[in-house]
Amino acid sequence: MSSINQSRRRLFSRKKNDAVRPPWVKQTIEFTDECTRCDKCISACETQIIIKGDGGFPEVDFKIDECTFCQECANVCPEDIFESTDTAPWQVKANIQDNCMAYQGIWCQSCKDACDPRAISFSLAIGKAPLPKIDIEACTGCGACVAPCPSTAILVRNV
Repeated sequence: MSSINQSRRRLFSRKKNDAVRPPWVKQTIEFTDECTRCDKCISACETQIIIKGDGGFPEVDFKIDECTFCQECANVCPEDIFESTDTAPWQVKANIQDNCMAYQGIWCQSCKDACDPRAISFSLAIGKAPLPKIDIEACTGCGACVAPCPSTAILVRNV
């Protein structure tokens, strides 16, 4: 009888959970067990950011555009995998990586310009490019800051 390598199993399950799923997906379910991959949410997405990810399951790609929280993905899904759209859409937030141009001394504020909730601000410093700061409470996780970033330094991921 062979034994199951639990550390290897956790590695694969962690990979599966890294994907950003459409907004309002229930946190209490195992998404890949419940989603039938019918692609209705992909077709309904007004900004086309819901794509076929690993295994054909829908996931959000903020490099394409932002989520406008139009609710169409939740409205067209025939399965019981979405929460009420009266609740918070998800638990994802923007995170600025070390390859941000501002950290390299280059003046860039494209993420701030794209952020409607004004969750991104820049602090001025003498002799340096202003450095970005994200107000996590104000960040909706819409991903509007991702696509315009010239150095792909912003990730939106589960918190």
